[in-house]
Amino acid sequence: MLKYLMFYEDRGIEIQYAEGQYVWDSNGRRYLDEHTGHGVAFLGHRHPHVVKSIVEQLSSVSILSTAFRCRVRDEMLDVVSKIVPNKFEYIYLLNSGSEAVEFSLKVARKATNRKKIIYFTNSFHGRTFGALSVTSNSKYRKGFEPLLPETHQLRYNDLSELDNAIDEDVAAIIVELIQGEGGVNIASREFILTLREKTIEKGALLIIDEIQTGFGRTGTTWLFEQYGIIPDILLAGKSIGGGFPVSAVFIPGDIVSKLEPGSHGSTYGGNPVACAAVKASVEVLINEVVPQQAGIKGFKLIEKLRDNLKKYRIVKEVRGVGLMIGVDLRVEPTKIIRCLQDNGLLALKAGLTVLRLLPPYTINDDDIMFTVSRIEGCISSQFSS
Repeated sequence: MLKYLMFYEDRGIEIQYAEGQYVWDSNGRRYLDEHTGHGVAFLGHRHPHVVKSIVEQLSSVSILSTAFRCRVRDEMLDVVSKIVPNKFEYIYLLNSGSEAVEFSLKVARKATNRKKIIYFTNSFHGRTFGALSVTSNSKYRKGFEPLLPETHQLRYNDLSELDNAIDEDVAAIIVELIQGEGGVNIASREFILTLREKTIEKGALLIIDEIQTGFGRTGTTWLFEQYGIIPDILLAGKSIGGGFPVSAVFIPGDIVSKLEPGSHGSTYGGNPVACAAVKASVEVLINEVVPQQAGIKGFKLIEKLRDNLKKYRIVKEVRGVGLMIGVDLRVEPTKIIRCLQDNGLLALKAGLTVLRLLPPYTINDDDIMFTVSRIEGCISSQFSS
């Protein structure tokens, strides 16, 4: 009997059903899901419009090379065009965030004819070789070196190194506006505006990884909108397929003109079912004003957490934007995460000490109060105030 190769700790429960913001285990117990598969189920589990679109596509054509035309792909392009700046004339669909990162790094080197890639401390961009080469955490990198050459790490939110590091040899800078895995660390406005200014000045590309922050989670369709800039390459993933595995790379025409046939390829990338999932998910985003809902609900949840947890010395800070939230503790959060699961709330860890919440936009006021009460209860039961 085969065993599944596990790289995540077994949470000890079997999920049998999921709908909206809730999941149920094999004993029929309901949980409020603020883990959401590392943020994938942001539109809620099994959103009916997305499910309907996928099922309809499966009933006609499920797999097709992008060498052949497909109506659903054209329909997807028409809808997605409504949520990205006009600068982005092309989209390329892949299957995972790591693949999107890999492709963007290849594009940067090809388009600029340079090699140097800059990334930042506490970054996480994936576990494949290229993505791992711009991921900071040594626990993911250990044993796999040497990784890609000419990748250089700078300190996140630190302007002091930028003048010397960003020169005419830099192909691209890749950055998360909020570092999810790294600890829900939020980029300062000055830091991002300086990166944009320096990349333009030196002819380097700015790649913004919005695989977790994007698609409405942080209160706008894309978090870069809140900084008043537009990247050269935009990476999306996780929730963009409404639960279906798909990622996207958005690229301007002048960069695409530097590429050629064979520069990249993917057997499953851009398949008809993925196109149907993305099309339907964007329709949900627009029709249900998802970013605005996420912004309002996230603000309410963050403020209530701050008010209720400020009396606990163990809590250093509650930070976040929209429905991407971190409760930074003075201890490792595993005991709190287990306690929350025992009390009907699924959450996850970020960095070394952060309890991370990635709820769906479908949460309601009762869910918000439930979240606050369960977190406060678990903190008070584990640690004195």
